Amino acid sequence: MTTIQFRRRLIVIILLCVAVGGAFLRHYAERGSTARDIGTLLMVLWVPIIGNVIAWLVSKRPRRAPPAAPPSFDALGAFTPHLLVELKFRKPALPSQDVPIGAGEYRCALVIDNEGFSARWFVPRGEVLERGLPHALEIEFLSPAMAQPKFPHGAEFRVLIGDSFIADGRALQSRPVIT
Repeated sequence: MTTIQFRRRLIVIILLCVAVGGAFLRHYAERGSTARDIGTLLMVLWVPIIGNVIAWLVSKRPRRAPPAAPPSFDALGAFTPHLLVELKFRKPALPSQDVPIGAGEYRCALVIDNEGFSARWFVPRGEVLERGLPHALEIEFLSPAMAQPKFPHGAEFRVLIGDSFIADGRALQSRPVIT
């Protein structure tokens, strides 16, 4: 036990003794007397400690194991294309945001009917994708076994990033899943 823990325990014990003494004083003093009021005051000194005692009791309660982290692309490693698609990026509402899509990795949800499937695609370095024009891209699914049957040749879908649909797409060619 550290010095701070010892001091805290000692303070709790002293204030508990003061509160018990105040309770005896209040019990045996006459109603309306100063002694009874002092006994009440001594009992009230214990109130701030009650929160600390409750917190200590709660900390001793066994905790549940944290839930397992959902799967993510970070664990998958290298990009493995599962589907060739044609994407046509929508024009944004604000003209100032109407800029080409630059190189890099993009994570999204492909929404078909009322189902969404986590996916990602890459724009190669040195290339940009113009909005309003169709572009053929390779897509990787987070769960290809669940997603690929929903995307047969010609299936139309929307691309959701955040809370906005940024593109419309059509499945062109499915790639076999290697497990």
